[in-house]
Amino acid sequence: MKVINLHQEEKELIELAADNNRHAQQKIYSKSAGKMLSICRQYIKDIHQAEDVMITAFMKAFTNLKNFEHKGSFEGWMRRIMVNECISYLRVQKQVEFIDDSQYLEESFNNIESQFSVEDIQFLIDSLPDGYKMVFNLYAIEGYKHQEIAQMLGINEGTSKSQLSHARKILQTQIAKLKNYENGTE
Repeated sequence: MKVINLHQEEKELIELAADNNRHAQQKIYSKSAGKMLSICRQYIKDIHQAEDVMITAFMKAFTNLKNFEHKGSFEGWMRRIMVNECISYLRVQKQVEFIDDSQYLEESFNNIESQFSVEDIQFLIDSLPDGYKMVFNLYAIEGYKHQEIAQMLGINEGTSKSQLSHARKILQTQIAKLKNYENGTE
């Protein structure tokens, strides 16, 4: 039985793609597109716009592959490009509005129970105002800290915290309504 070194295979594929090998780029695209589209979709409601942003982000990634140093995960590197491209797209579209709120209350946010489908959860997140949704995704899904989010979005750290707090409140209210609806107690 032959053991294949998957990390080495990925490194070689990335190096080929960095040299503009279209076959290698196609392999990377095919392997990553589904996951990267889901990342774009977290920020952009319209699937077609999310696909356009993903393709633009892939083009930027392929253009900058020579800058990837193989120090962290390639998927993480790609994910960061996708998130940044989504933020850039939303800024250009002027679809994001941040409300500077100096009051911030840290509240615990219980995990959404497993009784909801991914589609239900995505629907709830999609219904958030874009500023709330972006901060929520960056914090809760991507794992960025408020200081990083503030720097990425050009807002105050307090605004990031406030946006997250408001997003959580809205989601908690929506989840309660959804539970009541599903239990027939609406």
